[in-house]
Amino acid sequence: MKKISTFLFLFGLSLPAISQEDTTELFNKQKGEPLDGMDCSWWNGGDRRSKPTLAGKYFTPTVMVDANYSYDFNDPIDNTVVGSTAIARNNEMEVSAVHLGGDFTYRNARAHVVTQFGTRSSLIPRNDYSVYKGQYQLADMYRYLAEANAGYHFNVLHGINIDAGMFMSYLGLNSYYQVENWEYQASFTSDNTPWFFNGIRLQIFATKKLKIEPWIINGWQSYGMYNHQPGVGGNITWCPNENVKMLTNDYYGADAAGIPQRKRFHSDNSLLVRYFNRPASRGISKMAFSFTGDFGFEKGGGVNGLKNGDSIHGPAQYFVSLMFYHRTWFAKNHFAWTFGGGYMNNPGRYLVLLPPGQASSLPNPNNPTQTAGAYPYSANPGDPFSGFDCSTNIDWMPNQHIAFRLEYVHRESSVNYFAGHGGVTSPSGYTTTNLPADWKPDLVKSDDRIIFAVLFRL
Repeated sequence: MKKISTFLFLFGLSLPAISQEDTTELFNKQKGEPLDGMDCSWWNGGDRRSKPTLAGKYFTPTVMVDANYSYDFNDPIDNTVVGSTAIARNNEMEVSAVHLGGDFTYRNARAHVVTQFGTRSSLIPRNDYSVYKGQYQLADMYRYLAEANAGYHFNVLHGINIDAGMFMSYLGLNSYYQVENWEYQASFTSDNTPWFFNGIRLQIFATKKLKIEPWIINGWQSYGMYNHQPGVGGNITWCPNENVKMLTNDYYGADAAGIPQRKRFHSDNSLLVRYFNRPASRGISKMAFSFTGDFGFEKGGGVNGLKNGDSIHGPAQYFVSLMFYHRTWFAKNHFAWTFGGGYMNNPGRYLVLLPPGQASSLPNPNNPTQTAGAYPYSANPGDPFSGFDCSTNIDWMPNQHIAFRLEYVHRESSVNYFAGHGGVTSPSGYTTTNLPADWKPDLVKSDDRIIFAVLFRL
């Protein structure tokens, strides 16, 4: 049977698990597998396994565990991390994510389900203002699902898939699953763009090296729809050979809660290049880099896109960011060293991960531009925000299923943003403590930390 695992590397998919005869007939109708024979395990944001584990005829399981300890040099008394979707707690062990699920296939029918437990089930829904529109607690109902979609594979061209449900976003290059990323704490570019979409996608594998993927979705990392207009967008990925991957993602929607006149455009573009590859070497075995550049803006409803307007059109509100990472593998790919970082400028703060107010990580239902709590963080039109980050890490990977990572991260912002020693909860650090009249969250402009992570995948 021809190897079909390459779908999983690029698209998180698996072809139908059917008989040898049916498989041969299927590929005779097509013109070869996408990425057939290519090594994609080096990609930043991709599956580093050479093939799926425990692949079955009807079900291929997925098990991922992500645990970490993060030491913050600011030493906030409430142990709360500000400005991250990867870590939630300082100076203590945390289970960031436990994912269980897999791929179900029967003939050409398909389903992909992955659950999520751990701190990420609280971190990810926190900036979704759509949950306050209408009834039912969407943030609670969906928070334990990372992916859940079903669809059908058509034997046309090199394959066409149509799927409906919740699926992973490609914006920002990094994968939602840390075991697939070169760095643990994502740069601003990835941490402030979507991790998931909820809607319908069509994947067209036009050639063995080209995928075209349109989307119709509820909105920008939202369980529901912010207004009355769905978001639209798409992805184009081209891999001319196994050493180069290029992709572009583009999005348009109305994602300001209660402000349907405000429209958002965003373009995300990445290049990955592997320029050295000697997998059998006991010295340097691979070297590669990734570069991502994002550009977007919001216009209408009191903001004016790329330039400041008058009292009617409002101030500029846009997003410009970039990030670069370089990775070197050693000792037959059992060790790796990564360094890199990025920059973001986001006036209006419409994509900034808002710091929690006093004991809260969700938006204020009465004013969805602010976090709930006694001291909400401002995200009004015209509010400035820019930041940069850099990091370096060492990975030990005894095999393709486990990685031990030690990482140092430095982040800075143009305004007070990260948790200082006083924390963001109360004078004692506990939510049960009454707040004195003169108390405020302790926010500072820089954050330095060391992260130790254990990343497992089956």
